[in-house]
Amino acid sequence: MKELLTDIRNCVTCLPHLSHGVNPVLSIHAESKIAIIGQAPGSIVHLSGIPWDDKSGDRLREWLGVDAPDFYDSMNFAIVPMGFCYPGKGKSGDLPPRPECAPQWHEAIFDRLNQIELVLLIGAYAQKYYLGDRMERNLTETVRNFREYMPQFIPLPHPSPRNNIWLRKNLWFDKELIPELQKVVKEIL
Repeated sequence: MKELLTDIRNCVTCLPHLSHGVNPVLSIHAESKIAIIGQAPGSIVHLSGIPWDDKSGDRLREWLGVDAPDFYDSMNFAIVPMGFCYPGKGKSGDLPPRPECAPQWHEAIFDRLNQIELVLLIGAYAQKYYLGDRMERNLTETVRNFREYMPQFIPLPHPSPRNNIWLRKNLWFDKELIPELQKVVKEIL
């Protein structure tokens, strides 16, 4: 595991495409119980090097029903984004995660994470990659049908404040999915 993390932290595959440089942000431990697969670090996380160290992370921890010490205990949570480095800004937010990262590293990571009981798929990039044809026609329908993917996966929208409109339109998310998510997380931890 140590050698793999060193290889990831030294990766420069996407350097020509990253205007802010490389800074792979992830957190894994051989005994991690829950994997969180999100998009890619944002600009704040790129600078701090701490995964989910922003308002999105605050909301995610709230959804999970865990505090920061439990969240950042890598024996609890493996944090493995689709892209490990900040991809930069686009016209309407951050650019998508670099497409090279997950195919290059995810299999090697998950081959070493033998204690994972649940994988949280945050956002459409992670859902498309891991659910493939099992994904519904869009993120909303995939998340709404979260029970179809359990016990292996729970799909989630991105917890970004930019998704406040989505959350207001989909009140079932807080009423149905969040209590189920918190129950499962509590049982695993």
